[in-house]
Amino acid sequence: MSSEHDLLSTLYAELRKLARARLAAGARPTLLDTHALVHESYLRMQRAGQLELTDREHFLAYAAATMRSIVVDFVRRRSTQRRGGEGARVTLDTNVAESLGATDDEILEVHEALEKLAALDERLVRIVEMRYFAGLSDQEIAGALAISDRTVRRDWDRARLMLAGLMGR
Repeated sequence: MSSEHDLLSTLYAELRKLARARLAAGARPTLLDTHALVHESYLRMQRAGQLELTDREHFLAYAAATMRSIVVDFVRRRSTQRRGGEGARVTLDTNVAESLGATDDEILEVHEALEKLAALDERLVRIVEMRYFAGLSDQEIAGALAISDRTVRRDWDRARLMLAGLMGR
């Protein structure tokens, strides 16, 4: 087996762990079910080619950003279809529509607020991506960003307040 295949197999196993953790916690802030999200994330990472990830923590951060991208793309396609768009929708799971969490508008609103927040503090964006889109724990986020758990919790509170302000709530 090639080393690339071994790497992708390991990455896929990590994505599956994320999925199991998300289901166990009962949190689903996405329209996609976890199974479809994991598979799409894996496919996107594989298509990206040469992933230069130095450790598990970097992978988790990369996976969170990938998951955010997938969820936002999915919401945009659904939104386009509702307005009469002719684009074909292709999913990896036929039960995607049944696994609703946050609404399309909420997800797009969070995404747009994160884009604004990135201009102010990129680390806050990474924390929100890892927690909201990938369901990582404070400890996993702390490891990925090389900061303390306490800093993650403080930054999470700060990010929520800033996002609420950016979203007009």
